[in-house]
Amino acid sequence: MSHVYVVGIDMIRFGRYPDRTVPSLAAEAALMALDDAGLTLKDMQALYCGNLGQASGMVGQRMLAEIGQTAIPVTNVANACATGATAFRGAWMSIKAGVYDTVLAVGVEQMGKGLLGGGGGVSPEGLVGSYTMPAMFAHIGMEHSQKHGTTFAQFAQVSVKNHHHSTLNPKSMYRKETPLEEVMGSEMIAYPNTKLMCSVNVDGSAAAVLMSEEKVKRLGLMDRAVRIRASEMSSNPYEDRQAAMPDFSGATRVAAKRVYEQAGLGAEDINLVELHDCFATAELVHYENLGLCADGEAGRLIDEGTTALGGRVPVNVSGGLLSKGHPLGATGIANIYEVATHLRGKAEARQVEGARIGMTHVVGGGPGMGTACAIHILEKV
Repeated sequence: MSHVYVVGIDMIRFGRYPDRTVPSLAAEAALMALDDAGLTLKDMQALYCGNLGQASGMVGQRMLAEIGQTAIPVTNVANACATGATAFRGAWMSIKAGVYDTVLAVGVEQMGKGLLGGGGGVSPEGLVGSYTMPAMFAHIGMEHSQKHGTTFAQFAQVSVKNHHHSTLNPKSMYRKETPLEEVMGSEMIAYPNTKLMCSVNVDGSAAAVLMSEEKVKRLGLMDRAVRIRASEMSSNPYEDRQAAMPDFSGATRVAAKRVYEQAGLGAEDINLVELHDCFATAELVHYENLGLCADGEAGRLIDEGTTALGGRVPVNVSGGLLSKGHPLGATGIANIYEVATHLRGKAEARQVEGARIGMTHVVGGGPGMGTACAIHILEKV
């Protein structure tokens, strides 16, 4: 079966845009991606649009009303923090199935400041501990620390690394060094995560143009194309655990196993990763969930600089969610933009030299909602 390629991709700089509308943010990224591909909206056969905050608001159609209504089918997607990646995967699947050969995928979000909570239904808050997001990821960090001896400083070093990476990324919300003492000394949110170890709620959008292999070759676009080597998603596997400590890792481990099998690769083949560092504790745990190291060795990876720019497998060279920002519906495609930019050799000061294969990972949801995880492997042509 032939592959699907990204031939155009871009994102706006993440930040705060209170005077903008969600459709206008989406439209900006869409036009940037189309321009990167050298195509127009008239060349698109379908649109997959991801947005969480206005999930019932037909954001895709409202975006097209601003940049051109060409009567193409629109699929609006909402899937927690995996929303953008789910839209991207929908576009990929439609081309794989032979329904279309050129599809636009967009992810967008406009967020306020403050704490993200859990899902609907009857809240278990206070019955078996706290199910707010900071508390949940504090639980995860403390469990890892108890099992493997991971230290507060090791978790904090994740934030130091990602904030340093963001100083090299002009599209990052923050571009500021944060020394270890500053990270560890900032306001404690839920131990071991301080304020500087929590992702940033921002506004943002990202978009990608996907195309079939046959059409890429016919239009002579292979010089700018990035191959989608594999795409996988998962939800919660059944785990017999206490309600007070819901399983966080299962969905990522399932999706990682599937995506490596689909790609015919192993974790040792990956040259860079953009993963879901919603909290510093999450990034360390995901090193193990994605197979970048054995269980219990994540602290060693951060100590040895393995996941820093210049290390064996740089992680979150964009600055990650911790510093670049986390507009929920846009994050999945923004992560793909980052990896694709490196595979194209156009990441400038933060370029991962010799990068040929990259991975993106997002996972969203929480207690009362379930989990959605999406992983993509991209390859330089």
